Amino acid sequence: MPYRTLLTGGSGFIATHILETLLKSGHSVVTTVRSQEKADRIQSAFSQYVDSNSLSFAIVPDIAAAGAFDAAVVSDPPFDLVLHTASPFHFNTKDSQKDLLDPAINGTTGILKAIAKSAPHVKRVVITSSFAAIVDAAGKPAGYVYSEKDWNPITAEQAVANAGFGYRASKTFAERAAWEFVAKEKPGFDLVTINPPLVFGPVIHHLSSLSSLNTSNELLRDIIQGKYQAEGLPRAGVFFWVDVRDLADAHVHAAERKEAGGKRFFVTAGDYSNEEVGRIVQENFSEYKDKVGDLSKAGYGEGRPKFDNKQSLEVLGIKYRTLEESIVDTVKSLKDIPA
Repeated sequence: MPYRTLLTGGSGFIATHILETLLKSGHSVVTTVRSQEKADRIQSAFSQYVDSNSLSFAIVPDIAAAGAFDAAVVSDPPFDLVLHTASPFHFNTKDSQKDLLDPAINGTTGILKAIAKSAPHVKRVVITSSFAAIVDAAGKPAGYVYSEKDWNPITAEQAVANAGFGYRASKTFAERAAWEFVAKEKPGFDLVTINPPLVFGPVIHHLSSLSSLNTSNELLRDIIQGKYQAEGLPRAGVFFWVDVRDLADAHVHAAERKEAGGKRFFVTAGDYSNEEVGRIVQENFSEYKDKVGDLSKAGYGEGRPKFDNKQSLEVLGIKYRTLEESIVDTVKSLKDIPA
């Protein structure tokens, strides 16, 4: 059944794949972007859907501003679903409160307030959270099994210590604020949150150069550009991964399936190591074989945690791609982007 859907942050890496999945599934979509320039880029990539009136745009310059989404949530015909992906993901900041925490938290609570006030037909809101809202950066015992039941225990004081802590806190605090809003306000919609770890996968949105690549694919960019050729590939900083196309499916299924309501979903294909990633690049791309560098320090290491993704399999019906398929498709997509 097609639904009228609002998608926030439509120019982002993950959101562009969600947008494509929504449109191919027959839904009518309005997506928010920060500028007309970003709208024009999306319009160019999805022109057939714009022409058929299945895709339109709303400009929201600052998601942290008071009332930022008040106008965007109003639609004729009215929205049935809202997928909220707009949130900063980068570590290039010296002010975590201003650049990471405020946009994530205020953007999330702001859109929920706007929906509750002005979009009474909305029955389901899906929010892109993160494994950052699950993982304990202080570490867990070897073999610990992470699942949706876990919450990052980071504090407000730790959140402003550095950009890494700021990002993890922004996802944690924003997701908690969403669940608290629903519990307290009891709006006419229910909530689903999607918690992905590191996201690989092909780039389908317009990029002027590889310097503007999304953070999660920077590892592959750096490998093919020879950044690790001299010193060797380091060990991965995140334990788990997912392909962006599977993540897009998870968002859309979470929006469509009644049984997903009120749940968190740890959406992961499993664990990985940079050694595996490096070998996949070497074995599939002869032109990059000598750029990968030494892999002896890039293995799993000791005491890595485990995962439980059973809920994403059973409720959302996700069939995860292999790491090799994801890495190969990602590298292929990067080859056509100017350095």
